[in-house]
Amino acid sequence: MTSSHPINKTANMKILKIKVCGMRDPENIRELLKTSPDYLGYIFYPKSKRFVGTNPNPKIFSLVSQSTQKVGVFVNEGLETVRNICSKFRIEVAQLHGDESPGYCQSLKDSGLHVFKAFSVDEQFDFSRLENYTKAVDYFLFDTKGKLPGGTGLKFNWEVLRNYTLPTPFFLSGGIGPDDVDALARFKHSQLYALDINSGFEINPAEKDIEKVTEFISQIRKSAI
Repeated sequence: MTSSHPINKTANMKILKIKVCGMRDPENIRELLKTSPDYLGYIFYPKSKRFVGTNPNPKIFSLVSQSTQKVGVFVNEGLETVRNICSKFRIEVAQLHGDESPGYCQSLKDSGLHVFKAFSVDEQFDFSRLENYTKAVDYFLFDTKGKLPGGTGLKFNWEVLRNYTLPTPFFLSGGIGPDDVDALARFKHSQLYALDINSGFEINPAEKDIEKVTEFISQIRKSAI
């Protein structure tokens, strides 16, 4: 796929945003914030290994400055629950990994939240099903299709995204790791906005290897996509 954003340093160069997801430990977050991620994700899905818990430590949210947006990750959660959690912890973004409808997304957006709608992608994915979401969300997030909602830690074939032609920018997710910088530099899509990293940078579930994250973010920001 051709792109208006070449890797060479030109006037059209763009730097991808970075989202680090699956955080819940205050000290790990404190260290991670030194890398200045654009987004920090907290998982409010009880079946996830990275679930923040029913009564998360308020520090994991209060440590974050305005330069990093906080993202709450939800799966088929009630609208009022999402709104209340985001309000309580001053979370700016609701990321949705379930069967949420365009109307559900629009309702959250109307309440002042930014909305990311995640879709699990495989070779047979029909991107036309996203058309009704384009006005109801701010970004799509494309992840690897698995048996359960949320991340699998595995990559999907990024070439499938050649079939994505809608105007809504997207986050690329699914098994991205420290060794993927060169592959990401070669992957070109005009609507690629950000990278979502998680398990590929972990020591344990919800505990990131700060050195690996730091190096990855540095390399991504030095190279233009």
